[in-house]
Amino acid sequence: MLALGCYAQAQRASHTHVEEDSVALSKQDSARLFRKPDPMRAVWMGAIIPGYGQIYNRSYWKLPIVYGGFIGCAYAISYTGGRYSDYKTAYRDIYTDISAGTVTEDPSKSYIAILPEGYSLDYVGGANQWKQTLQSRQTQWRRNRDYCIVATIAVYALSLIDAYVDAQLSDFDISPNLSMHIEPAINSDFQNRTTGELHFAIRF
Repeated sequence: MLALGCYAQAQRASHTHVEEDSVALSKQDSARLFRKPDPMRAVWMGAIIPGYGQIYNRSYWKLPIVYGGFIGCAYAISYTGGRYSDYKTAYRDIYTDISAGTVTEDPSKSYIAILPEGYSLDYVGGANQWKQTLQSRQTQWRRNRDYCIVATIAVYALSLIDAYVDAQLSDFDISPNLSMHIEPAINSDFQNRTTGELHFAIRF
């Protein structure tokens, strides 16, 4: 009986040690799987390769948003830059031809080719009027292109800010224990006047 008791006690002790070791290993595995990102490292990685900060933070679902923003801005810069170049060339050519007195309705001329289909110089008010219109549109498209460049810089900056904030809040508790409750209450003042109230309580 004594031997059986010692054997059973030894088995329980061994089983307890195995459970403690497994708990310790599981905690180590959890710590290894969830590593708090370094905010500054996330920023530098995102600065070198746009979107890499989100990858470092394991926020993969944000990548389509980040790259979608960059692709959209790149397309806008290309389109507005192309229109600015077209109007710039047309304005330069019509300015040269007006100065030389060689304005023509030749469709190969840039300032004629850029006219809406079916339009002529006489229809838009003559060569001088069309020259002013081309100058105005050239300025407009250059401004639009610059706005698109600014928007691209803003998307780049926002991706870095997001990487930094996301890394800072990576261990923020968002468990169901965090909740806000609205509770009605009745309050009486020193003059025995009763008022109804709503209490907003945040429970941790």
